[in-house]
Amino acid sequence: ANKGTDPGDFSTINPIQRFEINAASGEVGSKWNVAYEGIARSNNVLRLMASKGPDVTDADVARISAQARFLRAHYYFELKRDYGNTPYVDETVDYGSGLEEISNNQDLYPFIEADLQFAAANLPAVPSQVGRINSWGAKALLAKVYLYQKKYPEAKTLFDDVIANGVTSRGDKYDLVENYGEMFRGENDNHKESVWVYQAAANTGSVNNANPEFDLNFPYNGGPAGCCGFFQPSFTFVNSFRTNANGLPLLDGSYNAAPNRVKNDQNIGSDAPFVPDAGNLDPRLDHTVGRRDLPYLDWGKHPGAAWIRNQPNGGPYAPKKYIYEKAEIGSFQDGSSWTAGYTGMNFMMIRFADVLLMAAEVEVEIGSLEKAREYVNRVRTRAKNSNVKNDAGVDAANYKIELYNAPWTDKALARDAVRFERKLELGMEGHRFYDLVRWDTVQAEMDAYFALDGSILIAALGSAKFTEKYKLVPIPQDQIDLVGPDILIQNPGF
Repeated sequence: ANKGTDPGDFSTINPIQRFEINAASGEVGSKWNVAYEGIARSNNVLRLMASKGPDVTDADVARISAQARFLRAHYYFELKRDYGNTPYVDETVDYGSGLEEISNNQDLYPFIEADLQFAAANLPAVPSQVGRINSWGAKALLAKVYLYQKKYPEAKTLFDDVIANGVTSRGDKYDLVENYGEMFRGENDNHKESVWVYQAAANTGSVNNANPEFDLNFPYNGGPAGCCGFFQPSFTFVNSFRTNANGLPLLDGSYNAAPNRVKNDQNIGSDAPFVPDAGNLDPRLDHTVGRRDLPYLDWGKHPGAAWIRNQPNGGPYAPKKYIYEKAEIGSFQDGSSWTAGYTGMNFMMIRFADVLLMAAEVEVEIGSLEKAREYVNRVRTRAKNSNVKNDAGVDAANYKIELYNAPWTDKALARDAVRFERKLELGMEGHRFYDLVRWDTVQAEMDAYFALDGSILIAALGSAKFTEKYKLVPIPQDQIDLVGPDILIQNPGF
């Protein structure tokens, strides 16, 4: 996604999309602070377990400790992916005596693994309350952590178990929701694709129980919420949904070539004529992206520029996932704050399609290409049955998507297919950049993105480029200043 909106709105994040941040940038410490707050709360719970009351059983201690350690592992994994290694603090550390001496010279992964192994062993398969993390969610995150380290045999064992035997917090066997768009509706919260989901609720008396982090991402000046136009899908991303005559994606990267680009209404006013793209497209595009003159959930047709705050800055597209429907106003939408964009839809941190595609990635790397093809085709079958319809009940665009019917015999091509499927299936859900970094394809992908999007959104992206050091975010300078650069070691290049 592009930052979107207007260049003057939340201008401190402009350097993030341009890869120009430094250790003193205003937003560099935001994620750091939030993650360590979560770690501190997890550690406090674990300390309390040591002085439990007589009414707290050993089983209670194991379950509650497993929940806390799962969350602690999550926060450290987030830190690891963003900042690299950071100071490790657990419940045994006395915050008042020497915290400033803790360095970031230890690898976080062994600690993350230990917490998740404990969580997987001590959490119930079906918790007492729907929505609490269960043992299967812990196994899925542990398998993901193994995958990030290229520990493929360990990851495969867990993914196989989760796929064959895993259940949701309701006790439903994991499976794909029949229609792609139904995953993102509040009434379907905790559906059968929900592996690890954080819970949200609207109209509870505090909008912070909803999804306050999404309230900026709605179309501007009309439709749902009316504010604020952030998080706009990029041209490069939208073009990725072009399919060939056989209904397969353009794995060679030619989707960004001029003949294959998806037609759009950039620089065309809403009162001017426009005919949408008529070429072959994967239907997941229109579940993920709002496009001119196509249905925008139940809000009618997206009018184009009238709902875009600043096309020259962000492009012509609007996000579509986790946007509430008109029918959800007052139920899975909370209008009690400054914007109506607070929603009660749960956010899927890991969903079953993600598990299938991570498992497919593992199968490719260990040489089981046909098993990988099976998993990818399972995901594509659901997409094939998820065409977006217009008011007349017919396909809203020229959707053409097929399965990979020929056996996979080339490992490199199989790898490309699995990786591309993750972009199509999980787009705008927060996975893409981390995937590119761990695959070490980020430089080429970002070069292609800046070559196209930068040539169109000149004011926002013009001279921007990606360099190797931005695989990680810099350690916040104010944290280094507290303890000194010999203890808290800055990432290379900053």
